[in-house]
Amino acid sequence: MRIRVNGVSLFFEVEGTKLVQQGSDLLPRPTVVALHGGPGVDHATNRPHLSLLGNVAQVIHLDQRGNGRSDPSTPDCWNLETWADDVRAFCDALELEAPVVLGTSFGGFVAQAYATRYPAHPGKLILCSTSPRFDLGRSLAMFQRLGGTTAMETAREFFTDITPERLQRYIEICLPLYNRLQIRTPCPAPIERREVAQHFIRGEWHTFDFTHALARIRCPTLVLAGAHDPVLPIEGAQELVAAIQPGLATLERFEDCGHNLLAEQPERALATIAAFLR
Repeated sequence: MRIRVNGVSLFFEVEGTKLVQQGSDLLPRPTVVALHGGPGVDHATNRPHLSLLGNVAQVIHLDQRGNGRSDPSTPDCWNLETWADDVRAFCDALELEAPVVLGTSFGGFVAQAYATRYPAHPGKLILCSTSPRFDLGRSLAMFQRLGGTTAMETAREFFTDITPERLQRYIEICLPLYNRLQIRTPCPAPIERREVAQHFIRGEWHTFDFTHALARIRCPTLVLAGAHDPVLPIEGAQELVAAIQPGLATLERFEDCGHNLLAEQPERALATIAAFLR
C-alpha cells in the first residue's frame, strides 16, 4: 500500500488486525510502526522477525523516503529531520494515536529524531541495535576484536571516505561480523539504494547526536542491544538509556548477539518486545 505525506508517496505494509475479538467485544491492540535499518534498504531486513509480533499487535512496516518502494525524493531530504517528520505525518495520515515506534539501527536514529521532535506523540518507543551518536573509535575497536586488522581498516576507510568500491568491500568483509549467532530465518533480498547510504554516511552519520535531546522523551522506552555489535557497540545503548529521564528506559542486553539480534535470537527478542507491549 502507499500513502502520500509531506510531498512523497510512502510504501507500507500492515500485518495483524487493530481489533481482536474477545467474547462479544472487539478490543484494540497496540500498533507498532517499524522503521528499518540502513539507510538504503527496505523493510525486508526486519519483516521475517517482526511479523511474528502480529500475534500481539498490529505491525506496520514503513519504507522510509529514499528507501525501498517509497519515492526516492531528493538528497536534500535524506536527513534525520525529514525522516522524523515523515514518521509523524505518516501516523497522523493513518490516524494512529499513541503509536509504538520501533526503530532498528538507522531506523533507531530516525525514531530518536521523531521522539525528540514530537515527545508527546508516541505511546512507547522500542530502540534496537542503535545509538544516540556514532563513535568511530569505539566501532573500529570492536571490528578489530571481531575481525582483526583487515576488518578494522576496511571499516575505517568505509566510514571516513565512502566510495562505491569501499562500500562493496565493507559488505564483503565487515557485514559478516554483524552476527555472532547463526541466523535460521534469512531475510528476503532487500531493495538497495546505495546512493542514499553513501549520502548519509558521508555526512549526518558523523554529526548527529541525540544525547542531550533524549531528555525530552516522555514515553516508556525499551532498548535492545547486542554485546558484540561492531557498528553501534553496546556502550551507545547504555548512553541512550542514561540520557532518557529516570524510570522511562530499560536496557535489554543480548550477551551472545551482534548487530542483528532480532534475527540472531528472535524468540527472546520478540518475547521481550511482546511483554513490553502488554
